[in-house]
Amino acid sequence: MRVVLFTGKGGVGKTTLAAATAAHVAGTGRSALVVSTDPAHSLGDALDAELGADPTEVTDNLWGAHIEARHLLEGAWGDLQGHLRTMLAGAGVDELVADELTVLPGVEDLLALVEVQRFADSGRFDVVVVDCGPTAETLRLLTLPEALSGYLERLFPAHRRAVRGLVAGLAGAKADGAGWERTVDALGVLAEQLRGLRGLLADRARTSIRLVLTPERVVAAETRRTLTALALHELRVDGLLANRVMPGPPPSLRGPAARWLRERAAEQQSVLAELGELGADVPVTAVRYTAAEPTGVAALRELAHSVYGDDDPAGTADDAPSRPLMELRRTAGHGVSADTEFELDVALPGAQDAPLDLARVGDDMVVGIGFSRRVVSLPSVLRRCEATGARLEGHGSDARLVISFVPDPGTWMTS
Repeated sequence: MRVVLFTGKGGVGKTTLAAATAAHVAGTGRSALVVSTDPAHSLGDALDAELGADPTEVTDNLWGAHIEARHLLEGAWGDLQGHLRTMLAGAGVDELVADELTVLPGVEDLLALVEVQRFADSGRFDVVVVDCGPTAETLRLLTLPEALSGYLERLFPAHRRAVRGLVAGLAGAKADGAGWERTVDALGVLAEQLRGLRGLLADRARTSIRLVLTPERVVAAETRRTLTALALHELRVDGLLANRVMPGPPPSLRGPAARWLRERAAEQQSVLAELGELGADVPVTAVRYTAAEPTGVAALRELAHSVYGDDDPAGTADDAPSRPLMELRRTAGHGVSADTEFELDVALPGAQDAPLDLARVGDDMVVGIGFSRRVVSLPSVLRRCEATGARLEGHGSDARLVISFVPDPGTWMTS
């Protein structure tokens, strides 16, 4: 079973290519669902079909759906939010403060992901193709499960959820014990969902992301930053689709229009060549610019065939071990000597193309790349060290952030 997520800058044609991919999969005899999490919802226009929240059969083996996160919000999260308000009110928290504390950031996006997972786990479909929103929104969507797990742990730690009898006592003698039990159960379900979502997204054999772009320098720069951000979160990108690539005019054609076409085609080829330097791990596929916009299953399949040829449009599982996000090495000293030095390599493909932020928070390191952040746990030995500097090394797919550490005199072992 495969899940393929399409994203890219707004207006680059990701919805059309997501629909074309699903239509091509269905044409091979496998069941395919293409689902939109983009609030703009133009998937039905691309398929020339009326779609709703539940999968609608478009043609043999092909289904489509629009996820309406706002409707899901009223049901699933509304119940848990009510339980949390009751819990906090019983503990003496002001009602307005309780309302603020129970507004889970990004919950609509989270519920959209839960729906995708539900479709993927239903057993009805061999391939689920997801038409995501624009790049920045999709990055937030894909990193939510991990971020919200941290939020949930700060709001209501696991050790407090485990000690169920003591939890009710926190609210005082007048607390509704049954209400606390429901709250604890609901939080447990949410925590399990978050773990399952992170597992699905990080499963390189099952899930991959396909970035759609047009061969323009501004769009390509955003794509490189997106690749770096996804690598930071250890999410697999299986390729880039460079859409609307224009053919050059024949040499015999003269005049201003022909000159413009040649210059435009040359500029696009230059951008494609630069993207090709990202490495073999992220193949770039050029998608020709068609005269007519492809809508409807037949036109979408024709487009997909020109993109994928005889290759599997759903992509292939990546069974090879992924490069670890972090690698630690000792560069000086031995044992627990005070002159020990360490370097921590953080794999960040394309990092030269995005601003970097670095901060130490307790035993964790906050790494920021462009508009994405991730809190990563430091190896145990580095928790007793101080960061002394950082530098970027490598290029393209081999780029990495190198952070230097030396022992903290106050916590380092000296014997």
